[in-house]
Amino acid sequence: MTPFEDIRDTLALMDDWEERYRFVMELGRRLPPFPDADRTEANKVRGCASQVWLVTTPRDEDGRRELEFRGDSDSHLVRGLVAIVLALFSGRTAEDIAATDARAAFAELGLAQHLTAQRSNGLFAMVERIKADARALEATRV
Repeated sequence: MTPFEDIRDTLALMDDWEERYRFVMELGRRLPPFPDADRTEANKVRGCASQVWLVTTPRDEDGRRELEFRGDSDSHLVRGLVAIVLALFSGRTAEDIAATDARAAFAELGLAQHLTAQRSNGLFAMVERIKADARALEATRV
């Protein structure tokens, strides 16, 4: 997976929205295959105009519980947005996820002004789902 910082730096070099759009779609094409078995109602993200699925898996790493995320969409552009969301949050602790200002992070990418209101709402529905999953998984540790 491409690190979020690399995505941000690459997008900063692009002046043209069409070039950015193609890059975001390429990020989506690089996502690992998403098993059909994971395309369930329980994994579906509510609030997205396109279909989006998200799976959260906890992983204990050096005494820290990190969360890994996998996702997919039936839309090429949204699949790219899924890749960006996963790059921002995957491999982080629940505490790190809670402290992440996703709106500021996405503002740095310069994509918001080019997304429809529905796409923006869907993007932040993914963020809220990730934050909710992180809170729920952390609560089970106590």
